[in-house]
Amino acid sequence: MEISKLGAGDVKKDYLPLLLLADEQEDMVDRYLERGDMYVLRDGGVKAVCVVTDEGEGVFEIKNIATEPASQGKGYGRLLIEHVASAYAGHGHTLLVGTGDSPLTVPFYERCGFTRSHTVKDFFLDHYNHPIFECGVQLKDMVYLKREI
Repeated sequence: MEISKLGAGDVKKDYLPLLLLADEQEDMVDRYLERGDMYVLRDGGVKAVCVVTDEGEGVFEIKNIATEPASQGKGYGRLLIEHVASAYAGHGHTLLVGTGDSPLTVPFYERCGFTRSHTVKDFFLDHYNHPIFECGVQLKDMVYLKREI
């Protein structure tokens, strides 16, 4: 297994199909993709990706983290989060992640050491051109979770 940070010559859009699993509207991905650092976890092929942005004042945000469907539930997402937390620990104090208020994703982040920070009301209704559902629940509010690094 290997986790690598993409370099200047790498094309982040090559990973768009995987990125769209976590953020299903391409123009929303475009808002952060080029300004973020992208990490790729490989284990006999690409298994997961993560995009992290510098939000200033010691705060970094996971804007996208996705694991290919056949590899979900095998710990790749957690490994990628731990790698990112370690990579930024000497450069800041907080790692944020925003997600829908879903019974699938919020508990995952909580198991990874994140706690609830704040909510942005109607984020998914205001910024996406179609309803987004996860586990049968329509996502409306963006829930932010934080973790000290």
